[in-house]
Amino acid sequence: MLGGFRATARGVSARFAKPQATILRDLVEQVVELVGTDGPDAAAGRAPATAARDVEAEELDAMVGMSEPADPDAAEQPDDPVLARLLPDGYRDDPDAAREFRAFTESGLRSAKMAAAATVLGTLPPGGGRVKLSTEQAEAWLRSLNDVRLALGVRLGVTDDFDGLNEELSSDDPRSAYVWIYQWLAYLQESLVLALS
Repeated sequence: MLGGFRATARGVSARFAKPQATILRDLVEQVVELVGTDGPDAAAGRAPATAARDVEAEELDAMVGMSEPADPDAAEQPDDPVLARLLPDGYRDDPDAAREFRAFTESGLRSAKMAAAATVLGTLPPGGGRVKLSTEQAEAWLRSLNDVRLALGVRLGVTDDFDGLNEELSSDDPRSAYVWIYQWLAYLQESLVLALS
């Protein structure tokens, strides 16, 4: 039932069973809720191409100085450890530089994550089925899958010794299902990278 991505003449393809699609969509929507201001419904309702164009426009505006950065004094690292992992500091040893960097980049980073999530939600049928992705869409899937894995990894307390955590959990531990999902997401990412190679 793991499935996985395969290369096609026009990009990559995979088939998802309904439970797999439901789990993946739910996790992506949770990331959208965390990083976005409009919630998952807004991201799901936007066409992926439109979301991507919005991100490109925002990045261009920022590059040519048409938009104002956030107040550097208010640009603190988020308190939520998952959000802090998804929106990391640019400078770990210099709080002032980290705040300034965050003021200029956080909005664009959030928008890019929302656009990647919108691509997943726009191409993955809620009831499961075949997903056919262009190279650009597949790259957005990679970014979104990575965001979901990072968020889930923080909640699970994943460290370098992930295998140790996996062996410690009994089958009746509620985290064991999430460990399996974490491993499944890693498999999806790996199969997608290989399909794109």
